[in-house]
Amino acid sequence: MKDKHRSTKIGDHNLSPESLMMGYGYDPKLSEGSLKPPVFLTSTFVFESAAEGKRYFEGITGLRPGGPDGLIYGRFNGPDQEILEDRLAIWEGADEAAVFSTGMSAIATALIAHTRAGDAVLHSGPLYAATEKFIDAVLGKYGVAYENFPASAPLGEIRKLIEETRSKHDLRVIFLESPANPTNDLVDITGIAALCAEIYRDAPETRPVIMVDNTFLGPVFQQPTRLGADISLYSLTKYVGGHSDLVAGGIVGTAEAVLPIIALRNTIGTITDPHSSWMLLRSLEAVALRMERTEENARKVCEFLRDHPKVDRVGYLGFLDPDSDQGRIYESHCSGAGSTFSVLIKGGEAECFRVLDSLRLVKLAVSLGGTESLASHPAAMTHLSVPDKRRQQLGITDNLVRVSIGIEDADDLVADFAQALEAV
Repeated sequence: MKDKHRSTKIGDHNLSPESLMMGYGYDPKLSEGSLKPPVFLTSTFVFESAAEGKRYFEGITGLRPGGPDGLIYGRFNGPDQEILEDRLAIWEGADEAAVFSTGMSAIATALIAHTRAGDAVLHSGPLYAATEKFIDAVLGKYGVAYENFPASAPLGEIRKLIEETRSKHDLRVIFLESPANPTNDLVDITGIAALCAEIYRDAPETRPVIMVDNTFLGPVFQQPTRLGADISLYSLTKYVGGHSDLVAGGIVGTAEAVLPIIALRNTIGTITDPHSSWMLLRSLEAVALRMERTEENARKVCEFLRDHPKVDRVGYLGFLDPDSDQGRIYESHCSGAGSTFSVLIKGGEAECFRVLDSLRLVKLAVSLGGTESLASHPAAMTHLSVPDKRRQQLGITDNLVRVSIGIEDADDLVADFAQALEAV
């Protein structure tokens, strides 16, 4: 009989992720009947016998397939981390999930696990600046080549780049960020997955792993592994955590793609800690409610900004022309527009700084996806390390402000932007 704490059905009725976040993967009987999982603040776990310890280590080291049969040591696993991974996987119906100390440790561990000297990574642009720097400066240092293309590039252009890259290197990873940070450009995940299936049809075992940074819309409004990606990556700091009080990262995906990453995580110790995992379990219970509320607020704020005489353009997914390429990707990939967007102010850095310095309710801070609204200037802050020429190519201009809308009253947020724009 299936463990009732891991059941995803009531009879023939499939339960939604929102319902499963309340108890999936946790048996209260194992924790003195506690309704919620406790925080397991222990570095190590006691084996019932030496033979059991050997069996667990055979699983964790790969000498026996299937992974560990139980809890071993905090660098490998723990109750809070395992429950969190079970629940993250639910959102995309994925085989496996793994959690990490930060979003960048998730990205770095995933990329290292799937590349070696002489390989190549093909990525969309823009990416989160630290991701692009890691691919360039760190993987490049160890002999991994890379190529890139604009997020909104047509599939014909991407096909040509895939074929050119694989003619020179072993193309092991296609890394996508969609929507892109901070422009909100979308990547055709399904189209790229289909391209890879066609190009590598005679040798599918050599097909590159498709990774998608799903931080801006996931897990509620987009699920890349349902669109053909092998792995979805998250900065759990953002919408999943949702309260700007922790840093963590996560991945979900196929067993074939995720298990090598977990093996490397076990070696280098990039797992998240028990307390952050427990806080993320709390946050997952209301992630859909928070994201739906922030999306509703963002639409109202964007409608105000779109018509403001001091605003050139608003890069909001909800405003995409449904007949455009980007609009078609949005309709096929996404169930909502999210609440992070770009605002192009008339002028440049000076005008943007005046707006940012004048905001009162909206906080001037980097990050996104929290309950509070935040605004920042990517060219001078998060993407400052990107060379000027590269920033211009990617559309990260001096007049671009990135905004993440929270759960405040929408009319109050509109009033705040209205008074701040008077400073321009």
